[in-house]
Amino acid sequence: MKTFISILVLGTLSTLFISANTSGDIPKYDHVVVVIEENHAYSEIMGSANAPYINSLAKDGALFTNSHGIGHPSQPNYLALFSGSTQGIKGDECLEKITPFKTPNLGAALLKQGYTFKGFAQTMPAAGFLGCTSRSSSITIGHLYARKHTPWVNWLGVGPNLIPDSLSVPMTAFPKNFKKLPTLCFVVPDMDYDMHNIGIPGDAAAIRRGDHWLSDNISSYAEWAKKHNSLLIITFDEDDYDPQNGNKIPTIFYGEKVVTGQYNTPINHYNLLHTLEAMYGLPSDDKQSASPIDGVWSK
Repeated sequence: MKTFISILVLGTLSTLFISANTSGDIPKYDHVVVVIEENHAYSEIMGSANAPYINSLAKDGALFTNSHGIGHPSQPNYLALFSGSTQGIKGDECLEKITPFKTPNLGAALLKQGYTFKGFAQTMPAAGFLGCTSRSSSITIGHLYARKHTPWVNWLGVGPNLIPDSLSVPMTAFPKNFKKLPTLCFVVPDMDYDMHNIGIPGDAAAIRRGDHWLSDNISSYAEWAKKHNSLLIITFDEDDYDPQNGNKIPTIFYGEKVVTGQYNTPINHYNLLHTLEAMYGLPSDDKQSASPIDGVWSK
């Protein structure tokens, strides 16, 4: 069963559908890089002069104009995107005393099926780091690295559904030769460069820093991806708590086999997770009804 929704793509009426039972025409990419930004609403980023790079990706990629976070605050959104569940977590508390979780998750599922996975985090002190925070910011108030933004860390260990410590690494390990990237990886900038602000809605400086970081660190991969059967996904954890916004966030697909346009079907982090699972034929072990995103791919 497929639900069809009309959308405007490149000035013509096209169709996006979400497939309930199959992966449809979702490509199997050699590499997927998922970058997660922080705490800004769709309206604060899209069309903003403070985010020229993200807007350039949206212009030449697939922009989802009705994408939403799961809730607030940050951490449950990251857990939902990585595992299809908030794991019962409702806040941003450090989970070092109750983890590792033993539940299914995207990273372990990829490894089990013979694919590869890594999590890259800016300012993470060392591979396999389990601490809650690291280093103080010289720009904003607080720490740079925050475990609440690196969901895979909560499944590090040895055993079913667990991920080896060696696959959780600092951003300095991100390869310059993109052929050495894993099948799928998460990239998380630190709190100076993930657009996280200090409580000022739409903080222009935070947006500019984050956009510049993406341009400096991700743009080469983005252009390489368009010619090497690879994909870049940019999304956000949540909006800035504006009750009028409905937790609407930017989400962009950019790479080879992506049909350029704007897509207005409602999606959330669970739809995104199930798209990645369908892409690689992985089981969806969670109980979410959200379907994979289909209809945005060229043959």
